[in-house]
Amino acid sequence: MVRLNENPEIVSRIREGLKQTGGYCPCRLDRTEDTKCMCKEFRDQIADPDFEGYCHCLLYYKDNSDKK
Repeated sequence: MVRLNENPEIVSRIREGLKQTGGYCPCRLDRTEDTKCMCKEFRDQIADPDFEGYCHCLLYYKDNSDKK
């Protein structure tokens, strides 16, 4: 399951950054389709059944607790 970070301050800051960058990850310098939120790096991590953790900018978290 993918969810937002539980820290509302982080979510607010990242969402503001996304508005300023036109939807590109505010934590990355390059602006490509791969860095458009939800970025390719995190989409690939979501596809990995063993991955659990945050995306690069900490907006999203992939939780594997439902697998256990």
